[in-house]
Amino acid sequence: MSHRNASRRTLLTATAVAATALAAPSAAHAAGSGDRGRDRKLRELISRMSLEEKVGQLFVMHVYGHSATEPDQADIDSNLKELGVRTAAEAVAKYHLGGIIYFGWAHNTRAPHQIADLSNGLQRAALTPDAPEQSPTARIPLLISTDQEHGAVARVGVPATLLPGAMALGAAGSRSTARKAARIAGTELRALGIRQNYAPVADVNVNPANPVIAVRSFGSDPEAVAGLVAAQVKGYQGADIASTSKHFPGHGDTKDDSHSKLPYIHHTREQWETLDAPPFRAAVEAGIDSIMTAHIVVPALDPAEDPATLSRPILTGILREELGYDGVVVTDSLGMQGVRTKYGDDRVPVLALKAGVDQLLNPPKPEIAWNAVLQAVREGELTEERLDESILRVLRLKAKLDLFSDPYVSSRGVDRAVGTRAHLAAADRIADETTTLLLNKDGLLPLSRRTRRKVLVVGADPASPSGTTGPPTTVLGRELTDLGFSPTVLPTGTAPSAAKIAEAVAAAAGQDAVLVGTYNVGAGSAQIALVEALVATGVPVVAVAIRNPYDVARLPSVGASLAAYCWTDVELRAAARVVAGRVEPRGKLPVPVQRADDPGQVLYPVGYGLTY
Repeated sequence: MSHRNASRRTLLTATAVAATALAAPSAAHAAGSGDRGRDRKLRELISRMSLEEKVGQLFVMHVYGHSATEPDQADIDSNLKELGVRTAAEAVAKYHLGGIIYFGWAHNTRAPHQIADLSNGLQRAALTPDAPEQSPTARIPLLISTDQEHGAVARVGVPATLLPGAMALGAAGSRSTARKAARIAGTELRALGIRQNYAPVADVNVNPANPVIAVRSFGSDPEAVAGLVAAQVKGYQGADIASTSKHFPGHGDTKDDSHSKLPYIHHTREQWETLDAPPFRAAVEAGIDSIMTAHIVVPALDPAEDPATLSRPILTGILREELGYDGVVVTDSLGMQGVRTKYGDDRVPVLALKAGVDQLLNPPKPEIAWNAVLQAVREGELTEERLDESILRVLRLKAKLDLFSDPYVSSRGVDRAVGTRAHLAAADRIADETTTLLLNKDGLLPLSRRTRRKVLVVGADPASPSGTTGPPTTVLGRELTDLGFSPTVLPTGTAPSAAKIAEAVAAAAGQDAVLVGTYNVGAGSAQIALVEALVATGVPVVAVAIRNPYDVARLPSVGASLAAYCWTDVELRAAARVVAGRVEPRGKLPVPVQRADDPGQVLYPVGYGLTY
């Protein structure tokens, strides 16, 4: 008998949960409309769990290492420092964990087969614990998660398929395209053993100065965002993946980053209903499996001015009771400063549970957080019945995803699903719908290989997300070469020095055109000086905004301007194809671009986009 089959038999026997009650769960969340037989079995399972096991099911933690049992020495050191154990498998056993979140910086996501092996190793740790004192009820499969939004946020990189991000999909404006992208993304994650994705972003980005959401949002129109969110929920469901809309009650209108501050959003209740609520309502109606909270203060929703993650009026009063949501509520990372500003790390997890949260994500001090919840129950601040409510929701989701009957993945499944030719081709076709042409003086674009063959490629080189194989200038140059041009590549950075600008001007001599990749150009940015110096050479200049689409407002002197919405390979390749005339620019702005000298005036409205 294979190890996989043996592990599966161990799981089914150890949990004493009838396979027939868990193998085909209902898609409904609420017990009244779900599978009552399944819920009865899950409640029986919960009743046999120790308090420590119950507390553990509520936590989703990160672990270090590419392997569950044999990490590198540096990862052993990190695990010992943060978790008090040497390996990921030991962390699962120590804390009776309900979930694990993968990060690239934790060395969890090096390569597809490695990720699948790590997932299997973690599941074995959860399902076949070595410690004899662990009861059979402790053998519950893990819910493994990650942030694979695509675009600017992706934890799993190449050779997996990387797709355009949310704002690029907003520029495409197609619900069927958004659904297809989610289906591809979910199919690949499932093959890696990752069954919960913290996407799609449901925030409506109405503030161009938003430092944390921006291109992670589908756009600024609530109804358009709602439609794309619902489409992606359906796409992930089709891939048997739990999707997560975030960040409730809406993180789109803020100038502060909740990673480092506690943002305030001063929408009235009426504004919230109109601007922020529609995508979350659409997600609930589409059957979203989990919703992530925001570490933001919305005084109109909770006058106590607690972060939404810790706010019972917001999470229970609005999300549960008004929106009728009975699925899993997961916090944003508890290591973010936004949730740690008012309360200590021992109070945050307890207050989150009291507010209505089910999963406690990534506490900065795991042992303190875990013991704080345990102590709160023992001292009566939290009841076991309250924990049981959340555990039931988490176990329902695990049952819905067939984790009780099929927790493992295979090498063959990875080869069949991850980074396939069909998926990569589909990603390029999707990207071809997204690039937006905002300015095209005298028909500069598309460039002709006959008259404008020599192209200087300069520009920003921000830290690369997982979806890149090199700096943006390198990727653009490589694609232009494949398209028959003769590019010269010169990275100039996001803050080019006077010497670097002079070098770029010298390199422009004899060129037929200059392609500049710009990155979030603000007032006084050295990127403006670079572009103006290049324009002054008389060589035609094409600007490609490789993140936020607002750069064009500060670069009026260029001959042509495109919005690519991110600097991942798939989006840069699509922009190069538009520059070369291989595809028409099809994208339409999903957010307005305001005048740089008068932000009250719109320069390019939502829906704007030129064609050839």
